[in-house]
Amino acid sequence: MRTYIKDALKKTGKVEVVGWVHDSRALGKIRFLVLKDISGRIQITTIKGKVSEEVFKLIDSISRESVIRVIGNLKVSKQAPGGKEIIPNKIEIIAKAEQPLLIDVSDRSKTELPKRLDYRFLDFHRQKIQAIFKIQSTISMKFREHFVKKGFIEMQPPSIISSASEGGTELFPAKYFEKKAYLAQSPQLYKQMVACSMEKTVTITPVWRAEKHNTVRHLNECRQMDIEMAFVGQMEIMKQMEDVVKDIVSEVLKNNKKELDILGVKLKVPKAKYISYDETAKLLKIRYGEDLSPENERELCKKFPHTIVFVHSWPVSLKPFYIMPKEQDANAKLSEGFDAIYGGVEISSGGQRIHIPDLLIKMLKKKGLNPKDFKHYVDSFRFGAPFHSGWSIGLERFTQCLLNLYNIREACMFPRDRDRLVP
Repeated sequence: MRTYIKDALKKTGKVEVVGWVHDSRALGKIRFLVLKDISGRIQITTIKGKVSEEVFKLIDSISRESVIRVIGNLKVSKQAPGGKEIIPNKIEIIAKAEQPLLIDVSDRSKTELPKRLDYRFLDFHRQKIQAIFKIQSTISMKFREHFVKKGFIEMQPPSIISSASEGGTELFPAKYFEKKAYLAQSPQLYKQMVACSMEKTVTITPVWRAEKHNTVRHLNECRQMDIEMAFVGQMEIMKQMEDVVKDIVSEVLKNNKKELDILGVKLKVPKAKYISYDETAKLLKIRYGEDLSPENERELCKKFPHTIVFVHSWPVSLKPFYIMPKEQDANAKLSEGFDAIYGGVEISSGGQRIHIPDLLIKMLKKKGLNPKDFKHYVDSFRFGAPFHSGWSIGLERFTQCLLNLYNIREACMFPRDRDRLVP
C-alpha cells in the first residue's frame, strides 16, 4: 500500500512514495527535487557519488509535473522543507509530463482564470486549487452529516422535469423521447412532496438555470444544498440554517487549517441577526418593494460583520408562487419568505410553503402561471399535507463567500456558464 507524504514525514529509514514533481534545481554536484501528493510535499536530494549514477542522471531528466515513484532513506534535514528529505536508492518515472506545460501551475501562477479553466486538469495540480476543493468537500460532507444526525431522510430528486419548478426562470429544453422536457431548475416541488410525508428531507443536487447572465457570482449549472421540514414556519427553518452554517464553519476551522492558511483566509464562526424586510428597507434607505441589490447585500453585512443576516417577511411580490402569504391570505402584502445574507452575498432564500391547494392555485394565477402545468404538484397537497418550510444554499456560492473568492468559477470544478461547455 502506498505511503502518503505526510505519513512518510513521520518516519525515518526506508520509505516509498509516489507523486508529482513540483520543482527541481541543481547546485553543483547536488540535485534537489520537490515531490508532492494530495497530502503534502517532500524534498528528494541526490549528491553525486553518494547515489547511483543512474539515479543522479535520471533526476536531471525528469520534467515538472511528471509522476514518479521514489524509494530511499528518509533523513532529518534542517534545510529541507518539512525538516526531512529522502536520499533515493531508486526513482521510477510512472508518467512523463510533456513540456512546456499549457499553464503555469506554480504557487504564484499568473495565468488568468479563463485559460486555467480551459486546462482545468492542470489547474488542479496547484496547491491553492486543491485547498479550495478540500474545503468544499468538508462543507458538503458536514452539511449532509448535520441533517442526517437530526433524522433527515436524504432524497434524490429528478434532474429532468416537465415544467418550470419556480416560474420566471428560463429553462434548458431537453429531448425526452416524444415529450417536451427540461433540465431541473430546482428540487423545490419534489422535496416538498417528500417532506409532506416523511417530515424531514435533505439533498445535495445539481440544478440548471438558463439565465443569460455573465457575472462573477452566477453559474448556469450549480449544486444546491436543500432541506425541507414539516410542521415548522419561517422562523424555525431559519434557525436550522443558522445552526448548520455555524456547524460547517466550525468543521472547516477544525479540519482545514492548513488549507485556510494556504488561501490566506481568516474565518470566524458567525453570529446571526434576524431582521424584517420592512426594517431592512428603512436601514438601507431603499424604496419599499425593491429587491436587495448586490451593493445592498454588502452594505448590510458591513453593518453586521461576521454575521448571517436573515431578512424575513418579504413582500409577496418578490417571492415565488409557492411561498406562503401572511395569514394564508392571497391578498396579503407580506409573505413567510426570507433571504440569508452572509459575507456580503445572498447565500440562500426560503421560507414557509403553501400547503393549501386552493390558495396555491390563486398564487399561481397571480404570478401569471397556468395551474394546469402544476397539476401533479397541486394535487400532492390534497391528501393530508401539513404546513412546511425549507430553503436552499448554493454549494459554489457558499464556498465563494466563505473563502472570499472573487469569481464563483473558482469554486466549481468544471464550471458551466453561457460561454463554457468544456472541459
